[in-house]
This record gives sequence, C-alpha cells and structure tokens, in this order.
Amino acid sequence: MAAVWQQVLAVDARYAAYRTPRWPQFRTQYVRRRSQLLREQAQGGALEGSTRRWYLRVRTRLLAQRYGALSEQSSCRAHSSSALRASRTTLDRMEDFEEDPRAARGHRRSLSRGSHPGAPRGAPDERAPGVVPTPLAEASRAMAGDTTLSENYAFAGVYHVFDQHTESAVPKVQFAHDDRHLLACCSLDGTISVCRLAPGPPAVLRVLRGHGGGVADFAWSLSNDVLVSASLDGTLRLWAPADGRCIRRVPDPDGAALLCCAFQPLNNNLTVVGSARHMVRVVNISTGKAARGGAGRLPGRVLALCFDAPGRVLWAGDDRGSVSSFLCDPGTGRLTKASRVVVQAGGSITSLSARAWASREAPDPSLLVNACPDRLLLFRVVEEEGSGAPGLRLRRSFPTRHREQPLRSCFCPLMSFRQGACVVTGSEDACVHFFDVGRAARATVNTLQGHGGAVLAVAFNCDESLLASSDATGTVIVWRRQHA
Repeated sequence: MAAVWQQVLAVDARYAAYRTPRWPQFRTQYVRRRSQLLREQAQGGALEGSTRRWYLRVRTRLLAQRYGALSEQSSCRAHSSSALRASRTTLDRMEDFEEDPRAARGHRRSLSRGSHPGAPRGAPDERAPGVVPTPLAEASRAMAGDTTLSENYAFAGVYHVFDQHTESAVPKVQFAHDDRHLLACCSLDGTISVCRLAPGPPAVLRVLRGHGGGVADFAWSLSNDVLVSASLDGTLRLWAPADGRCIRRVPDPDGAALLCCAFQPLNNNLTVVGSARHMVRVVNISTGKAARGGAGRLPGRVLALCFDAPGRVLWAGDDRGSVSSFLCDPGTGRLTKASRVVVQAGGSITSLSARAWASREAPDPSLLVNACPDRLLLFRVVEEEGSGAPGLRLRRSFPTRHREQPLRSCFCPLMSFRQGACVVTGSEDACVHFFDVGRAARATVNTLQGHGGAVLAVAFNCDESLLASSDATGTVIVWRRQHA
C-alpha cells in the first residue's frame, strides 16, 4: 500500500486542473504550502498513522464536494483524452515531506523548469558491488539480505520533478546506458530534454529542438554519444546529446509519421524505425540511407520495436494487435520475416521489452507486451517446432487501465527468477504499477501515486536506485528507493 502522504499527493494532483485553472501559480503555491505544513507535522510526530488516514478521507470528501466527484477513469480522461493533447497542469514547486523521522530536516522535493535547477539533492549512496546480474543494483544486495520483494521495490520517495514539457505529453523517458544520473525524455511538443540528476542540483542540461512535429520515441546509443529520435513530422534525427547538435536528418521515404525507433544492439551504426504506413525500415545512420533488404511490412501502424539481447531477433507491434518477429543480420541490417502472432485482436501493441532471465530455472528469454485494452502480458520466447522461428507462449497476464494512451512498461534490471523479479508499467489511472511475475495471486508489489494524468512511460536507471515516470500532462517524476 502506498504511503498516506503519497495518496494525499495523488488526490491533489488529480484535482489540480480544477483549482484556479486560469492562474496555475496559485494552485501550485497552495499545494506547496499544504505539503510543507504536513511535512513539518509529520517530522514533529504530530500526526499518527490513523490520523493521517482520517485526514486523507476527509480531504477527499471535501474536494469532491467543492469540485465534484472524480473517478479514476474520468480523472484520466479529463487530463489525457488524446495522445496529441495534454493538460497544462503541473505539480509546480511542490515540496516532499518525509514520514521517516530519521529524514534530514529541510529535505525538500526539487523541481526543474527548463534549464533552472531546483533544490540540491544528494546522490544515492555508493556501495560495493553485490549480487549478479546487476552488480551495482541495490535490489540485488537487498535480496541477498533476505528482504522481501515489496521492500526491494519500495519506490515511494520523490527525488525530483521535471516539468519543462507542461504543454504536451511525454511519451517516453529513458536513462542513459550504465549512467545512474543521465536522463532523457521526449515530448509531443517536438523537443527532447537531456537532464542530469547528479552531481549538483538536478537540472535540464539542454533541449534538443528541430523536429516539426511531436517526438514519439527516441533511443540512446550504447556509448550514450548519440540519440536517435522518431517524429510525427516524418523524420528520423540523430543528435549529439553532449552539445545538442542535430547530426543528421533522415526523412521517411513514404513521408509517413514515424512512431518508434531502436538501435541495433550489436551494431549501433544501424537504427530501426517504424512508421504509420505499416513499414519497418533499417537505416544506416552514417549514410542516412536504408539498408539493402532492411524493410518489412506489418498489418497495421508500427507502434513498438525492440531487439532481443543477442540482437538477432527484432520484435515489432502494431495497432492491429499483432506482434511480428524478424531475423536481423547485425552486419548488413537485412530483415527476414520470421513469425506473426495476434496478441490482442482489435487492440493495439503499444510497448515491447525483451529480456533474458538470469536463472537456470527459467533459461528462456521473455517478452513484455502492453496490449490495449487493459492488458500487460509476459510471454516466454520459444522456438517453433519445424520452422525454428521465434514463437510466443503466454506466461502471465496482469490487469492494467489501458484504453487510449500509448503506455509503456519495462523489466526491473534485476532479472533473477530464483530471487523474484518485477515488471513495471504506466497506467491510465495515473499510477505506476509494480508486478511480481512469480506470484500466482496478488501480484501487485507496489503502486506509486502522484501523477496528474495517465502515466505513459517508466524507466529504471542502471543500478535500480532511481525510477523515472512520465505522463500525459508533461510531468516527469523521478522516484528514489526508500532505504531501510
């Protein structure tokens, strides 16, 4: 169950759009002051757990009487009825109050608008390496100490909030490879933000501008020296995140909107892009030209792409509810269609993530799929008899609120089936949900509340100390792990 303070934050976030809509600075100042008072009372021990729960119930009733009852579904639709529109609501300058009496005094939640940093925050603790497969993962070390999976993934504290994209939705957020504090997010306002969380105060390092339409997807290269972005303006762009330069602009040959992209993991000179005209294409980023034989066609608009860890199989999802696989030559980029599975007839596949389990008990790789409506699916990747093509066997299904938005999910970096493992997804109920893939009943491990609209994307940093989530109102929240 989420902490009471977090539930209070969630209630206010969902009513924020109705409080002085013409003067957003007043409603955010009000929320900031209220949070400050609650934090001071919590630190002083004035509010016990039962009193806080009573306060939450009373506050919810008062807000409902003042602004009208707000259900989870109507709250989401009020903020995010379309992927191309977003509320101007922002959780501006809200302070974070801690229920832990051991927390340092004056410890505040910080926020960045544009390039202006918020209050300084300390970096997560540096500790000795621990359990594989992620040697620096705090969850790995926690599991070695026999703590529960719920405790390992107790992301309840807010590390920072970015709101430089409050005019439009943020469909994707992603940390750089093997970098704990370098983060990027793309927006339907046509820009990409590169942010640094530490050292020093969290801040937006630079905003990449040049696209003439919303940026639907982006990806880091393995060395983090290049970003590739796919835009609704029909172009693929390569960026140098170090200085913000646009290195190359590659237009789609059909002039179609580009909806997703991914680097070839074994050859970052190749990028795969999916279009609204049902095409998957491999592009050589050095020349800007399509790879010979590197094209494939899907039944519908290509909404999601991902490679398996070896880089030999490309998975693609479309808006007809099917997942297709291609065999990819990492040297030339040539694609050979292998299989197609209808996962959600009449629905859409909005996100794909492929990972391999670090366990001899479950050696098969897995594919995590967001399927609209209302399903998060975990598949086991198997080899089809006879053809040898990659096939899918359903392993688990988790309920989600997913009707309209392009939701994304991800595996937790720790992937040990023996110790337990989680998947994380955004949801149109404005929450971030953690699910235990090995638990037969009550699979929910944690639920993070605090967004004011549908949560579109989630991403871990490399050592699991931070989790970033973005929503349809343009807000990005970076959550920190609670320490025992």
